[in-house]
Formats: sequence, structure tokens, C-alpha cells
Amino acid sequence: MTDGPTTSNHLPGLVATAVQRIVPIVEHEQLARDTYRMRLYCPEIAAQILPGQFFMLRAVGETDPLLGRPFALYDIYSEGGRPAGVDFGYVVVGKLTSLMRGWKPRTEVEIWGPLGNGFPPPDTGHLMMVAGGIGQTPFLAVAREALGLQTYGRPPRAVISRPARVSLCYGVRSDEYLAGVDAFAIDGLELQLSTDDGSRGHHGFVTDLLQRSLTGSDPPNRVYCCGPEPMMHAVAKICARHSVRCWLSLESPMACGFGVCFSCVVG
Repeated sequence: MTDGPTTSNHLPGLVATAVQRIVPIVEHEQLARDTYRMRLYCPEIAAQILPGQFFMLRAVGETDPLLGRPFALYDIYSEGGRPAGVDFGYVVVGKLTSLMRGWKPRTEVEIWGPLGNGFPPPDTGHLMMVAGGIGQTPFLAVAREALGLQTYGRPPRAVISRPARVSLCYGVRSDEYLAGVDAFAIDGLELQLSTDDGSRGHHGFVTDLLQRSLTGSDPPNRVYCCGPEPMMHAVAKICARHSVRCWLSLESPMACGFGVCFSCVVG
């Protein structure tokens, strides 16, 4: 892709590094039932974004829906050794994502970011990521950074002490909703799957895998979690009982993405 976005302005206020752009779609593919991956050409955001951060996205020139929707970074991609854009995943659940399903490469969309805090740099010990539903999305970048396969941020964020073990527990309703599993076939990453109906992996909830690991011989000393709120609440309670530090990726419908409208507050 070539440079030359049609709009360019920095967002005011709380996120000094966030930018707003109109950018083209590069790739768009289905990963699982009602689940898609989209790639956007946006070098400026790709160069800055950290694992666990997100950006807002909306259709260009549309007023219905009027507001953008937040999407977490799946990973960045590079061209010529330099960050060129971002990948993200989504599930078709509402008006915007229903429209998105029909977007083709070269369609232009409006994006602003990076936003949010992201996950902290990995540390020594055993890092476990727990994902439910589409919650696996932020963990490809987390895993690649933890394993020393990719750097993120500008300047690149330093990872001083890498974990000795990196694992991902990923649970969905049934195997037809497992999205992007092949992308997590990374040397050094241990992947455990669960399905509510037993169609693949552990028959039960993803929290069962976490509980089993916490009572095993090499329990995690930090947990990153993303997914449905009831699942994250259960993960937080389990980690608290075992005195294990836990970070949750919270999502709430919002208008601005950077804290001005206060609709993103989670109690």
C-alpha cells in the first residue's frame, strides 16, 4: 500500500498519541461462525499500538450507526520491515458488525487510536492468558511479545524479563466458534481449548482449565483475561482465591474511546 490517507488529525485530550484516520481495508476473511478478521492499512497506529490496546472504528460518511465501536488489536503486520497496519477480529452481533461483514478490500473506514492502557509487559514465571468467545483477539500480540517474536510501541517497548512459560486457555460454546486457532500455533506457546458442548478440547468452561492449572505443579503467577463479563468475573474470583495477579480487558459501549464521554466507565 502507499501512503496518503485522506484525513489526518491528532485527537485532543487524554490520549496524546492517538490519531484519527480514514484508511483502506487490505484483507477481510472469515475465521469461524459469524467471526471475521479484518486488516487495515494504518502505519501510524501500527507503529504505536501495544498488546491489549484498542481503537475505534466506524463507516465513513454513515450516520446509522453514528458512533464507532471499539476493537482490540489482534496483531500488526509489516511491509519492508516497518509496521504497516493492524489486524483485528470481530463477531457479527449488531448493526455495525452486520454492515462490516459486507465490506470489501479497498473500502475506506474511519479509525482512531491507539486507545486504552493495554496489558503490562510480561514478567518472569508463568504467564497465562484466559480467553472466552472473541476474547482471544488481544492475545496473539501478547504471546508474540512475551516470546520475543515481535516488539510493539514507539519506541519499541522493552521486555526486561521474559516468562519461562506462556500458555493460553481459550473457550467457546462449540468448535464452530473457535477462531484463528492456527495463528496460535507458535513455538513456545501452550494452547488449551475448551468447549461448552465438548465438541473440541475440554468439555466444560475455560475457567475449569484455569482452576486446574492453578492447582498444578507449575501454576501461573500472572493471568491476563478477556471475554464475556461473567467469565472475567469468575476468573478474577479464582485468581483472588489463589493470590495470583490478574488483569482484565474490560469493554463497554462508548462514544469517544478516550474517556471524555464517560460512557466506558465500568463499576
